[in-house]
Amino acid sequence: MLNALWNDFINKNEQSKSLVPMVASILKQTRLIEIKDGSVLLACPNQGSRIYILGKLTLIERLFSAHIGKKTKVETVIQLVPPKKRTVATSPPLLNFQPTVEDILSRSGLSQKYQMENFAVSPTNQVAYAAAQAVIERPGTAYNPLFIHGGVGVGKTHLAQAVAHSIINIDPNKKVYFCPGDQFTNELIDSIRGKTTEKFRKKYRHLSLLIVDDVQFIAGKTGIQEEFFHTFNSVVSVGGQVILTSDRPPQEIKNLEDRLRSRFGGGLVLDIQPPDFELRCAIVLIKAKEKNVEINIEAARLIAERVIDARSLEGTLISVYAKIIGKKEIIDLEAVESYFSQQTDRVTKKTEFPEVIRAVCSFYNIKSSQIRGPLREEKIATARQVAMFILRTVLKINLIEVAHILKRRDHTTVIHGVKKIQRLTMLNPIFKQEVDRIIQSVVSST
Repeated sequence: MLNALWNDFINKNEQSKSLVPMVASILKQTRLIEIKDGSVLLACPNQGSRIYILGKLTLIERLFSAHIGKKTKVETVIQLVPPKKRTVATSPPLLNFQPTVEDILSRSGLSQKYQMENFAVSPTNQVAYAAAQAVIERPGTAYNPLFIHGGVGVGKTHLAQAVAHSIINIDPNKKVYFCPGDQFTNELIDSIRGKTTEKFRKKYRHLSLLIVDDVQFIAGKTGIQEEFFHTFNSVVSVGGQVILTSDRPPQEIKNLEDRLRSRFGGGLVLDIQPPDFELRCAIVLIKAKEKNVEINIEAARLIAERVIDARSLEGTLISVYAKIIGKKEIIDLEAVESYFSQQTDRVTKKTEFPEVIRAVCSFYNIKSSQIRGPLREEKIATARQVAMFILRTVLKINLIEVAHILKRRDHTTVIHGVKKIQRLTMLNPIFKQEVDRIIQSVVSST
């Protein structure tokens, strides 16, 4: 009864365009488990879908209230939702081969650790997550290709592989393959040398799902682009899905042929932004759970506050855990504070001021002579003040010495610069992330 009501609600509002495909796709993964006294309880399969639905709650409540004819309030819980039954052609028992997980992973190039269930969702990636859910629900038709771009460590590879795992879970006999762009290039070159190009084409051109990670690596190589163009067309022509990831959108990939640029932009192109604080905190908690490491929320939040780069979060978690083994059973705030205090001491002792200047200049794309010079252009002035802030607060260099390093006339300029950066980091979270990222690069280089 409840399932029929929920499915009818989704289908009618999807057909009327009241629900866009992304929202409808996410809702199809949920289950209506209770309606009582105007309260509606939804079961979500994972934290990612729950966060996305919470962001659309006002819309869902309005549409569902209209659907059943009375005002309702929607609440959500995380609960495993049984997969929908699908009608599949049956084969004689002896021929009904079901591949093992090991078989699937060995032939697909996938890593088992990348799943939708452990993909942390926040406003920085929720659109990409919703698009991925739509592709899982309607591969080959929803968004083809799905082109995801963003910086290093934002979750592009994780999300792309998670889609593949979900599609395989629905139908283990789907032909899925994941490869980095440079691997595609190398395999093609090897096939030409070994005169096995037909074998190469057979491998790539008849897939249900092709994922190419860092596809920008095929740019500038005429023969590789020619082959990839035909591979792309072949997969799509047989109803297959293509997912591409890159560090930049198609229009910004240099030396990419126009016909490929057109193909890449012909589906859905979206970006994933660097993780915000809440997402970094969620990543820490997920990684801790995966590794069976106990950590309290205060400790997780401190790691998320201090470590900006998503890929460094796991490494920091492991480093902190290594220091408490045999001493504590749980990573607490004291353990994390101790770890970062030691890191700061290590930076203070080992980092010479030129490393700070180099990191700041690299981030703002300016020369060291400019940061020490008289120019007051906004970008240069900001970079100079950030350098003052790091030299003073991280390396603990006295004010007079900081002024000397940056060739300022007196230390009052440094006092002003440090206070300004302190104020900006409190008022502007994005600017704080930028400063933290520079500090992190200084730490990691020592």
